[in-house]
Amino acid sequence: MGHNLETRSLFDELKSYDRKGGLFDLGHPLLNRMAESFVKAAGIGAVQAVSREAYFTAVEGGDSSSIPPEIPQKKHHLSGLRGETNRNSVEALVKSTGKESLQWGLAAGMYSGITYGLREARGVHDWKSSAMAGAITGAALALTLDDSCHEDIVQGAITGAAISTAANLLTGIF
Repeated sequence: MGHNLETRSLFDELKSYDRKGGLFDLGHPLLNRMAESFVKAAGIGAVQAVSREAYFTAVEGGDSSSIPPEIPQKKHHLSGLRGETNRNSVEALVKSTGKESLQWGLAAGMYSGITYGLREARGVHDWKSSAMAGAITGAALALTLDDSCHEDIVQGAITGAAISTAANLLTGIF
């Protein structure tokens, strides 16, 4: 395996990420964690948005009487994809996927950054830090909704705190 950049393969680069400690080196561990979390979650959000749209396109493409009643119809359908042309549909898909990717990425990057900051400030990472980071991230994510109100923000904070606390407590069990 050559150490010269010109002779290294993509596989060699990917193997070296484990030794380097991550995908990014932005000069500070906080920035590295936030950027890496953002990119990973944004990718997951994009895949989720595209797969959801593919599912609803497949379900709606056939005879609607064959759809089981327990499957919600058009509940999560991306509203802009009903264009008359393929170009309108692709533009709407890219726009919706980008928005969802950004939401997922911001939530993951924010949560990662807050937990890192709390661990550095308090000197410990426990369920209290997870709850605080989850609550702040959940409230911020609720603010990205189209028609958010104060109930959505409170619900997002409670949900975020509950999920992150449960994840922290269950980490040692499983």
